[in-house]
Amino acid sequence: MLISADNLCFGFNGEPLLANLCFSLNEGDRVGLIGANGEGKTTLVRLILGELEPESGVLFRKNGIRVGYLAQNGGYDSARTVFEEMREIFSADIRAIAALREVEEKISREHEGTDAFRALSARYESLNKQIAARDSYNFEVRIRTVLNGMGFENAYEQAICTMSGGEKARLKLCRLLLEDPELLILDEPTNHLDMKTLFWLEDYLASYKGAILTVSHDRYFLDKFVSTVYEIEHKKLSVFKGNYTKYKLLKAEKVARLVKEYEKQQAERAHMQDYVDRNLVRASTTKMAQSRRLALEKMELVEKPQLPPAPPKFRFGYMDKPYERVLEALSLVLTAGEKTLLTNASFTLMRGEKCAVVGDNGTGKSTLVKEIVKGKNPALRFGRFVKIACYDQENANLNPSARVLDELWGRHSTWDQTKIRGILAQAGLFAEDMDKQVCMLSGGERAKLALAVFECENGNFLILDEPTNHLDLPARESLEEALKEFDGTVLFISHDRYFIRALAGKIIELENGALQEFNGTYDEYTAYKNALKASVQPIPAPTLSTKSDKNEGHYRTKEERAEDARRRTRIKKIEEEISALEEEDEQINAALATPEVTGNFALLTEKCNRLDEIKTLLDKLYAEYETLI
Repeated sequence: MLISADNLCFGFNGEPLLANLCFSLNEGDRVGLIGANGEGKTTLVRLILGELEPESGVLFRKNGIRVGYLAQNGGYDSARTVFEEMREIFSADIRAIAALREVEEKISREHEGTDAFRALSARYESLNKQIAARDSYNFEVRIRTVLNGMGFENAYEQAICTMSGGEKARLKLCRLLLEDPELLILDEPTNHLDMKTLFWLEDYLASYKGAILTVSHDRYFLDKFVSTVYEIEHKKLSVFKGNYTKYKLLKAEKVARLVKEYEKQQAERAHMQDYVDRNLVRASTTKMAQSRRLALEKMELVEKPQLPPAPPKFRFGYMDKPYERVLEALSLVLTAGEKTLLTNASFTLMRGEKCAVVGDNGTGKSTLVKEIVKGKNPALRFGRFVKIACYDQENANLNPSARVLDELWGRHSTWDQTKIRGILAQAGLFAEDMDKQVCMLSGGERAKLALAVFECENGNFLILDEPTNHLDLPARESLEEALKEFDGTVLFISHDRYFIRALAGKIIELENGALQEFNGTYDEYTAYKNALKASVQPIPAPTLSTKSDKNEGHYRTKEERAEDARRRTRIKKIEEEISALEEEDEQINAALATPEVTGNFALLTEKCNRLDEIKTLLDKLYAEYETLI
């Protein structure tokens, strides 16, 4: 056992923040810590690290435990180069190897059988065992593996002090991975990482020997990586076995069960109280009524369950419907200063499409969407009646000195105050927030304000740059649902793979100065990319339809022609099955948001189980599809 807590309590200025927490962290655990902003996740991490002391309860730490901690915006400065900094971690290994070489040299000058020779031989054997146990000879291989995986393959000789904040945070993570602590605590480790680095990190952590506790809003990462979820809600910690998707099912079951138990007891108490009220004054039934009253007084009350806080709500709409072709890019050239980001790039967005822009950091994703928003590039042609609404990840369109209420009301001065307050309340900003200055809001609150402003622009072409940054999990899921229901066109940049997977029906990838369109879902896109890595043969990009084979050439045998016909038939069948399953998946997800389902525990469980079955079937079909196309 590395860490354990029993009835752990902590608060600030007499106000309790964490109450009666009980949990344990053991060797090899993979734990995701989740909870709404302000629930105390960072405070719990600081308690585990020993930076804070609990007010009551017991917090046990294994003696001599080595803990590595990556803060959310953690990084460090150093005048040394990247490789020098990583090499310093292995100074003990370097000294051991140097000592071994020195002993070898001394042995070569001694005569065999002498006392000095025997002493040097014993020292040589001891050093050899130490080096073998630590795998010291491969320390440079380990450094290069981690640095290359985290995107520093071309930065070995760069001074750390010249790097950006995001690069320093990634480098801090590199150092922690190489230090190999018994407990690795990661606060939003997927921030500042592009897709390629994310996939590498997930694979690396899968084979990590120590325990890992991660605070993350990245649901895709939580789904793939963690085996236990700790949730902090209403000052308490609940433990759920499984990944994030499993947690959602177990949480829904738990809430439904607690509500049912509470309502059952309340009905029973009301029935008993009614009996007492009717029979207490009657001589023939007084004793029975008194007995019921005594039973009521002794009954251990079931605590009324605290339901999860209502998530914010968003709703996107527009007045005018645009023409079918919303945006067409023809031979687009994109530059940033003297650097050319894109050459001869072409793509088309049709009405109703939801398209994700993906690519490594620095490939020009944000530059591309900014160029579209400007609308002045002759290579970009917009359809008639297109109205763009843009969400900026930095919320630069907000006035820091304005009041929250005025920030929205000032843009829609003809609306009454009640309507403005209602929109802000739905976004998660309430009466106590109205008179705050925008600069006093937290990152999550600013994001919700910016989304409320964005929602009221009523664009039929929505452009979003990292919209899930700073949002907690319920807010992310609410935004997803609102964008799913929106029947206009959506173009967005996101590192949130769960968000991309939920929304995108088209992918635009920027890579090596080129732009490529993928007509398909995010799962199809990733399957294509994985197959491309595994094969030296060219692989066709994923598409929702299969092109004719008439002009592919001649077949040598009748059997080959028959086999190809069977392959095309199977491809068509798979496409039909995938389409039907995806449609069923959408219908079930829509049903899960209705009170008829959420209030019926048995029906809720049935639909969640069916969603798991659909996911398994789709994974199998996608895998088979990739082998056939």
